[in-house]
Amino acid sequence: MKYLLYIFLTITLFSCKKEEENSKVKKPIEKTEPIVKDFDIIFNDYKVKIDTLKSGDTFSTILDGYELNNYSTFQVTEKIKDSFNLRSIRAGKPYYLFLDKKNNKDLKYFVYVKDRTNYLVVDFRDSTLVVQEKARPSTIKRRTVATEIEGSLSETLSKEGVSAGVASKLAKIFEYSIDFFKIQKGDKFAVILKERYIQDSIYDGVVDIEGSYFEYKGKKIYAFPYKMSENQKFADYYDENGKGLKSMFLKAPLDFFRISSKFSGRRFHPVQQRWKAHNGTDYAAPQGTPIKTTASGVVERTGYTAGNGNYVKVKHTPTYSTQYLHMSKILVKRGQRVTQGQVIGKVGSTGLATGPHVCYRFWKNGVQVDPFRQNLPNAEPMDKANKAKFLEKIEPLKKELDSVTALKFKEE
Repeated sequence: MKYLLYIFLTITLFSCKKEEENSKVKKPIEKTEPIVKDFDIIFNDYKVKIDTLKSGDTFSTILDGYELNNYSTFQVTEKIKDSFNLRSIRAGKPYYLFLDKKNNKDLKYFVYVKDRTNYLVVDFRDSTLVVQEKARPSTIKRRTVATEIEGSLSETLSKEGVSAGVASKLAKIFEYSIDFFKIQKGDKFAVILKERYIQDSIYDGVVDIEGSYFEYKGKKIYAFPYKMSENQKFADYYDENGKGLKSMFLKAPLDFFRISSKFSGRRFHPVQQRWKAHNGTDYAAPQGTPIKTTASGVVERTGYTAGNGNYVKVKHTPTYSTQYLHMSKILVKRGQRVTQGQVIGKVGSTGLATGPHVCYRFWKNGVQVDPFRQNLPNAEPMDKANKAKFLEKIEPLKKELDSVTALKFKEE
């Protein structure tokens, strides 16, 4: 009897110990599929096919072979053509097909990605076809960078985690004040940036530069954007005192040219075959080359004369005017406001001309002069009202640049 009791107790204890050991064994954790969501669609609910538009693809060819909730491809294209221009889809752009998991021919959504932010959604789920142009949510983040030049400007910005495109923007802003081929290690700069992030995480570049400064050759040069009128498309940049950074006049009315004849008191005219004054500068260029106004102003005159051919004259200030001769085509009208660099006509050989070129004439106080010999002013000066608004606007921005810079270089 005692022997049987001993065996029973041993088996019981062994079983309890085994159960205890089993209870300590960790049960396998069930892996849950992460939720993937974009375009306001949960990818997990569908079989998703991602492809890229190829040359020759159309909306119709992409949809061929799929079930479209009893719609034909023709009916779909007819239904959405008023809300979306199907001809605007381009090769190289990605698109998504969201298919029923059980029936891979049953199309629920079509998504065409226009760019990093904007996309088109065609929803086939309901009997009423829904077409929407949407944008991924984006946020604007603001930051100030202050640092010293190390290597090139783009290399320095890259080390600070700033988009390489900012280097070219800063170079454009300061192009009249700084020779960026001569910046040196140790030159300082600071910039206030606004940057866009898609869905709060995907960097989408710089939206705006609110203010910046360079310490170049021992001198601080500030730059703040400002528009002097609501109609002004792009802002000009001014220093902390409201003085324009860029020259009031471009160096030439063409991007690519060859000076074929300079301003001269005595030149042999190639058409009239006699010596006479040449009160302009001739820029030779191919027929049809865009001609740009060298400064902002108002078109004072347009027309045609036997000598000048098609011409445009622009009044910039009470002191300065410019004229552009021998155009093949005039692209502006009398009284029109034009901005520096705006295309006002095309190179031609109308009037007394032996070949395609533009004769550029420059007036100062009503007298034609050689622009290359003039000490020309910076950008169009601000009036009192604009200057007061500008100084009020930039005061906190300048303080921010100065304080961040002081803190940065004090630490170092």
